[in-house]
Amino acid sequence: MNYKKSTINLYEGTVEEKREEIKKYFLQTYELDEKLFEILKDKKHIFKQPNRLRHPLIFYFGHTATFFINKLNIANIIDKRINKTYEAIFAIGVDEMSWDDLNNKHYTWPSFEETKAYRDEVKNLVLELIETLEFTMPINWDSPMWVILMGIEHENIHIETSSVLLRELNIKYLDEKEIFPYCNDFSSTFPQNELVEVKGGEVILEKDFDNPIYYGWDNEFSFHKASIKDFKASKYLVSNGEFLEFVKDGAYSKPEYFTEDGKEWLEVSQAKHPVFWIKKEGRYYLREINRVVPLPLNFPVDINVYEAEAFCKYKSEKLGFEVRLPSEDEFYRLNDFVKAQEQEANIGLKYFNQTPVDKYKMDDFYDVVGNVWQWSLTPTYPFDGFKTHPVYDDFTTPTFDDRHALMKGGSFISLGNEVLRSARYAFRKHFFQHAGFRYVQSSNDYRTELNDNVYETDEQISQYCEFHYGEENFGVKNFPKQSVELLKPYFENIKTKKALDLGCSVGRSTFELAKYFDEVLGIDFSANFINVGVKLKKYDTLTYKVATEGELFEEKIISLKDFDLENTKEKVSFMQGDACNLKELYSAYDLIFCSNLIDRLYYPQKFLDDIPNRVNKDGLLVLLSPYTWLEDYTPKENWLGGYIKDNKEIKTLDTLKEKLKDRFELIQTIDVPFVIRETARKHQHTVSQMSIWKKFK
Repeated sequence: MNYKKSTINLYEGTVEEKREEIKKYFLQTYELDEKLFEILKDKKHIFKQPNRLRHPLIFYFGHTATFFINKLNIANIIDKRINKTYEAIFAIGVDEMSWDDLNNKHYTWPSFEETKAYRDEVKNLVLELIETLEFTMPINWDSPMWVILMGIEHENIHIETSSVLLRELNIKYLDEKEIFPYCNDFSSTFPQNELVEVKGGEVILEKDFDNPIYYGWDNEFSFHKASIKDFKASKYLVSNGEFLEFVKDGAYSKPEYFTEDGKEWLEVSQAKHPVFWIKKEGRYYLREINRVVPLPLNFPVDINVYEAEAFCKYKSEKLGFEVRLPSEDEFYRLNDFVKAQEQEANIGLKYFNQTPVDKYKMDDFYDVVGNVWQWSLTPTYPFDGFKTHPVYDDFTTPTFDDRHALMKGGSFISLGNEVLRSARYAFRKHFFQHAGFRYVQSSNDYRTELNDNVYETDEQISQYCEFHYGEENFGVKNFPKQSVELLKPYFENIKTKKALDLGCSVGRSTFELAKYFDEVLGIDFSANFINVGVKLKKYDTLTYKVATEGELFEEKIISLKDFDLENTKEKVSFMQGDACNLKELYSAYDLIFCSNLIDRLYYPQKFLDDIPNRVNKDGLLVLLSPYTWLEDYTPKENWLGGYIKDNKEIKTLDTLKEKLKDRFELIQTIDVPFVIRETARKHQHTVSQMSIWKKFK
């Protein structure tokens, strides 16, 4: 099948033409994702876990479908679920973050057939939406159709990552049938690499929020400019043959070639050669996705960042001068220099594997795009003007951590947004992702580090850090701390084993609750928020910047010690979750604490229907809210109060009493004021109502 490899132009054409194009694009991606899993010999093998740092394969089979439903709900495009259990268990857990729950005991996975039936229902719903959604041209990220495209491009990413997981699975579970053509141009020789000059020039990346032309992820938007001096880059990607010299010289047993993090990986992995090489009776073989072949020395090597960095150090020693991985900007300059986007390449599933490193010529270079992703030494970072999409605010920000390296150019299986020049994908440095590398000799400046605990790029995160951990303003006490302290008298009459801080934001109340409870879990929808709590647990300090006036900022450094919370961190953990659709395992709590949450939910009624089941008998449910109902967060038909019906004012507290009366007794309401600082001279003063409910059955 000849796949449409690039993403859709969002600027050209009529609404009806675009509907048809998006429909075909969706079906291609959705069906291709399912086709990958056809190479399993038996569908029961979908419950295998190829990598202990990832979920079983069944998760990924379900995840791409639930993504559509979860994001469409968040965007208020739909107000229903197809299967709330699936949409909870398949929601989160793809990148080994601390909030990815990979404990298989916490999951009861549906069968392959049940998951496929669910996927079919999702497919029908999305097709109906593509046919009926009202939108205008051009499509930008405020358009409802953007969310459909988000789901499609998300699935393109997972087609690639699932193919890697299948490659990591024991081959005895896979059928070797060719679902796509393989390239068999194997050779026991390889072209000798050389450094070729790249003329310097200006690198510009610019993507407009209002008119992006093509779909893009949050880290691609805004403006970036760099001036690159002349440098040299390797003519070819590093081949298996070139890398074999490194292996034969015993470099995996020489830690001096590896960075400090690389040494840790080496010690844990005990690697002696690339992960997809198999050594048998003195010969090397290559594991492709669903077959094993004699190692083609003319194919590019598949490795992680640590191995690529070590090879560069080894190669520098051999050459007598320094070579290194290219920076992201150097990759862009090379890309522009050879007009790589206009050249034929091994990309978009032309083949189901890599091809020789001298097959696709691009001026004086080969494979500037395609074949394998190319590691850069640049950690993922935000461009000036970066902001997150409200429907997917944690696509990139959790990777601003020095542990994710940008990779460029796409691989043989890359499709859609992945093949664009503007694409900016990053993976953890010890992960494998059909990724290889080329090396450069360069005097250009480059960035290799971010400050792992600085939130200077996200004004909202910084504002909430200040709200939770900053100074008191106008004599109003710190809101998260005060809210917990007001509850102290009520803790005397309940068990204090387990508490849930639901909608925990950046975590101050989670830590405060741990003064009184043996175990506290903080859950927030935003991974960006919970990452603050995670980093406060992990690091001595966290730095953030708050606005003073105009473009001026003040830097603040905080630690748990500053708030006498150092002793609580071992009792606290954080997870990402949707308060309207929590996983079943989050239950049996003596306290569920929800601060300024209920009027920010897309479907608060579902929350109220579900949350009583998660509180122990005689336990407490605590709801704080200023009842600021806004259609930006909650469709008006889902408001619990703040409107007139049948000539009667509907108040939120009255609705709560009605909804909770069968299982809870309202034992107290307390007004709790708070102040949010916007700038040094602008503050927002609000009063939240705390309602304390005791469960009697």
